[in-house]
Amino acid sequence: MTDDAVDLDEKFSHFTEHWSPKLVARINDYDVKIVKVEGDFVWHSHEDTDELFLVLDGELTIQLRDRDITLRPGQLYVVPRGVEHCPRADSEVRALLLEPAGVVNTGDAGGDLTAVVESI
Repeated sequence: MTDDAVDLDEKFSHFTEHWSPKLVARINDYDVKIVKVEGDFVWHSHEDTDELFLVLDGELTIQLRDRDITLRPGQLYVVPRGVEHCPRADSEVRALLLEPAGVVNTGDAGGDLTAVVESI
């Protein structure tokens, strides 16, 4: 981590893969991550924590079992703990995530999309 300003555009330029969050800052016991997403993720939940999605570029849909939440740049949504959800994007989205340190991106589902979070 650094004590300088974090340039998110510069950080996004360091990777191309989708669904692989990167750690850009830590505040107390929370991770600030950035991620590029495209296509469908996996249905999952986080039993012990809420999860914040802030869209920076593109359009992200957070599918819930009873409705969809569509986010555009500058909009955020907090998925409450224990709520099953599935993010999806028809084209590439850049987003910021805020969640407690150590949260696994695939929650209770696991699988091939589970990412090891790297600092960039």
